Amino acid sequence: MSFIRIYLRVLGLLRSDAKLAIALALANIALAGAQFVEPVLLGRIVDVLSGALPSGLGSAARMLAPLIGAWVGFGLFIIAASTLVAWFADRLAHRRRNMVLADYFEHVLQLPLAYHFGAHSGRQIKVMLSGTDTLWWLWVSFFREHFAAFVFIALLLPASLALNWRLALPLIALCLAFVALTMVVMNKAFAMQTAVERQYSDVAETAADALGNVALVQSYARVELEVSSLKSAVDSLLRAQMPVLSWWAVAAVLTRAGTTLTLLVILLVGAYLKLVGLASVGQIVSFMSIAALLIARLEQAVSFSNRLFLDAPKLADFFGVFDTVPAVRDRPGAIDPGRVRGAVEFKDVSFSYDGRRAAVAHLSFTASPGERIALVGPTGSGKSTALALLHRAFDPQSGAILIDGRDIRDLTLGGLRRNIGVVFQETLLFNRSIAENLRVGKPDASEQELREAAARAQALQFIDANEEGLQARVGKPNASEQELREAAARALCSKTHRSSFSTRRRARSIR
Repeated sequence: MSFIRIYLRVLGLLRSDAKLAIALALANIALAGAQFVEPVLLGRIVDVLSGALPSGLGSAARMLAPLIGAWVGFGLFIIAASTLVAWFADRLAHRRRNMVLADYFEHVLQLPLAYHFGAHSGRQIKVMLSGTDTLWWLWVSFFREHFAAFVFIALLLPASLALNWRLALPLIALCLAFVALTMVVMNKAFAMQTAVERQYSDVAETAADALGNVALVQSYARVELEVSSLKSAVDSLLRAQMPVLSWWAVAAVLTRAGTTLTLLVILLVGAYLKLVGLASVGQIVSFMSIAALLIARLEQAVSFSNRLFLDAPKLADFFGVFDTVPAVRDRPGAIDPGRVRGAVEFKDVSFSYDGRRAAVAHLSFTASPGERIALVGPTGSGKSTALALLHRAFDPQSGAILIDGRDIRDLTLGGLRRNIGVVFQETLLFNRSIAENLRVGKPDASEQELREAAARAQALQFIDANEEGLQARVGKPNASEQELREAAARALCSKTHRSSFSTRRRARSIR
């Protein structure tokens, strides 16, 4: 994804707040114009002061008053407009960041299990947080500083030529030098920064692996090995990052040298033009002020380009995930079946994960409502895969799975999965309250239903023994934590589920 495409994509995410974004853009254009006019007015004031003034104080004041009043007015406008732009830009950026983060999170949760099997959770969190943080920064900086800077540069060149083309030439040369330098550094740094982001992902994955399996790490005395592994990943990151930083350091040094040289050239050329009658003192002062503003804006532009190119791989990763189309999704016209009877039929179902070796081959069976069917076989024979196909974690490459005579691909994913309760072979719990974990299968379950479910799981007694009861946090460290975890795990397959697939030593029963 190219630099320009990424940037346009970032701005395109503001579409739902287009009116505010357009208002901020217009305010920035007005700011840029006012920032150019202010030094021009200062030069006119200097010319009036250095010229022949009326003898009386009142007459001199009346001559200067319009210019000074306009100069002060533009200054106050710049202060007020900058404050309002910053105020609304911050709010726009924060609001959009939170909305995009929620949209991204929803999109990732809807991606099929096949995607998540190949995408590390640590990397997913890193991509989500770094991507939305980068979007926030770009929106804030664009409206608070950089858009006005770009407009100022665009206005400056023709306006300064009209003001005094001889003094404008050093400014134009400075702009061209900035553009050339920035393009060279960007071309050198962009490919290297992509490699840096891969190293950041490696660090995130290594840390997430160790922290997510901290009990295993400690039990097998792997603390030193895991720390060594993380340090190795960090060292690789630094080796990749240093060349990028070096290029931008060179750009910063050359930028400083160029700005100092430009001010000196304007002063020398201005002095010469004054001596030969081709420039006034006021024009020299105006151009010195304009040059100072231009240098500040060019430094902002270079800093912005630096940051954007450093963050471009983060945004490319972010949009890459956002653009991933789920292989398993609702068909056009899919229906919500409501509560189904539960007649399940596999008709010559075949599925392969890699396209070479079949995980399920020509599987056919029928399970009537209330009938129990056990899928039995050695590890790797396709039992879990068959149940995953029923749940539409994947779609079969051939054959069909029917519920109540209807192909499950004609049902909405939400409607299908609300009819299936899954008890996994390993305990999977949210670090939330017991009540929230019990409501996984039935979000609208009443407290009475929760208590009945806990009673059926023989867990109600020690849940009530805890002073927080059903609101006790499963992940809260206390004396009965293990009991609470076991209680929630057992209760998950009880009455709060509309129907269930129960697991016992890899056998499955279908009700």
